[in-house]
Amino acid sequence: MSSLAEILIIRGLMPIESLDAISGNQAEDDLEVLRLIEKGHITDAQVASARAAQAGFPFVELVDFPIDRNVVSLVPALLCRRHVLLPIAMNGNRLIVAMADPGNVFALDDVRAATRLIVEPVVAERGDLYSTINRYLRADGELGELTTALEVENAPDNAVALIDNGDDDAPIVRFVNLLITQAIQDRASDIHIEPGEHDLLVRYRIDGVLHEMQHAPRSIQAGVISRLKIMADIDISERRKPQDGRMSFVHGGRQIDLRVATLPTVHGEKVVMRILDTSSTTLGMDQLYLLERNAEAYKRSYTKPYGMILVTGPTGSGKSTTLYTTLHAVARPEINVITVEDPVEYRMAGINQVQVNPKAGLTFASALRSILRSDPDVVLLGEIRDHETAQIAIEASLTGHLVLSTLHTNDAPSAITRLTEMDIEPFLVGSALDSVVAQRLARRLCERCREAYQAPANDLVALGLGYNPQLEAPPTLYRPIGCQACSNTGYKGRVAIHEVMTVTEEIERLAVARSSSAEIGRMAVQQGMTTLRQDGWAKAQLGIISIDEIFRVVA
Repeated sequence: MSSLAEILIIRGLMPIESLDAISGNQAEDDLEVLRLIEKGHITDAQVASARAAQAGFPFVELVDFPIDRNVVSLVPALLCRRHVLLPIAMNGNRLIVAMADPGNVFALDDVRAATRLIVEPVVAERGDLYSTINRYLRADGELGELTTALEVENAPDNAVALIDNGDDDAPIVRFVNLLITQAIQDRASDIHIEPGEHDLLVRYRIDGVLHEMQHAPRSIQAGVISRLKIMADIDISERRKPQDGRMSFVHGGRQIDLRVATLPTVHGEKVVMRILDTSSTTLGMDQLYLLERNAEAYKRSYTKPYGMILVTGPTGSGKSTTLYTTLHAVARPEINVITVEDPVEYRMAGINQVQVNPKAGLTFASALRSILRSDPDVVLLGEIRDHETAQIAIEASLTGHLVLSTLHTNDAPSAITRLTEMDIEPFLVGSALDSVVAQRLARRLCERCREAYQAPANDLVALGLGYNPQLEAPPTLYRPIGCQACSNTGYKGRVAIHEVMTVTEEIERLAVARSSSAEIGRMAVQQGMTTLRQDGWAKAQLGIISIDEIFRVVA
């Protein structure tokens, strides 16, 4: 039988020179295949297809396969996850099972024993299998069973003994773990646990939109919240004031950090958990999807040795991701990078990160004063909130430091007027500020199911970008449809819409003259600035987002 490497060479997927590296030893040949995967010469899907040919089984791409949900339920979820397999269809009295390793006879025997059916294996790519298993074998069923069991138990108000006795199989512990696991699998950014008058509502924020996921009996509210407080090292006896904490959760072999905040409401304490996946901080600048003009303008700013760069936008608009990605681009062993944050969301190697602690007297302003004595080259401030912090940050940028920070404004020109409202001298703002990036996050269209169409003229006119239906033909845009890959939403992931304003001499003069943000904006547009709507329109024409998303996220 041909080895996997030989099949790949025959298919033209491995270079013919690789024959010299083929030893006939299966383990060594597989290592050669792995090396080629790491170098990007071949993909996992191509290897899985060759593995299927080697074993004499069909190869399937699960994203395009019409999976029968009734068939999926024939094999227990635990068995599917343990052996990385998924039943996908019936062929007469034969059960078609997608597997990463069709030679695993123990897995086949377990499926036969569980279903009493003849098993017919097909091969699927391992990563494809993992994502499909997570999509079809959700934790919802088990969560429903647990809520029923907990309702019967009628958990007491003081549930500490129940949830903190070291038993990972305790119902409340399993319930909380499943909520977090499902949120990570669904690519949620936040988990909202909200007590109501009659029940406990769980909602996930996915791609910027909240979705109701679970209604649990009110009787388990105290146990769930106490469990979360214990995990986040928060005082469980304090229920009258807001508290903050942090926890770590291991999922899929990697550690996920969660930032936890509690808020007393009329029906009990609401808990919000922000999922901080550190893999998102390793983005390259190209993955921020800055269009050419914006990318060039922004690069000119962050490659300078000094000056101030501000990223503006509402909460949840991706400001932190942009700043961390910029830090990743500028950080080098020969420069000293220090951050002051509240809280420190992502831990980055080689960077000195300071956590603000107002109770101990460590505020943004006091921390910034101290770190300027620590010989920094680049300083990141989590947020400019008051006059003192803004003043020190401005002075730091004027004395040879590159300062990165965020500000809450609706667009880039408003950042200048916001700083002057903080009683910063306008001439200092104009001198220190190098560029401002305003951004919003829009849901990205699923590339598998998006549909091309001719946009109605009314929508194009409503964008306010000068479209004239009498003079121009409507362009081809794309809209969401929905498929298995995107859970029938039509969207998968998010992409930022940007507005990058470079502070030129003309804009500096307007700042000194205390001009309005509208006047500054007009000057910036005259000098080539792309507004948020224009950037969104460009990305809609590229098929990245829908026109409805522009209306949703840009005023």
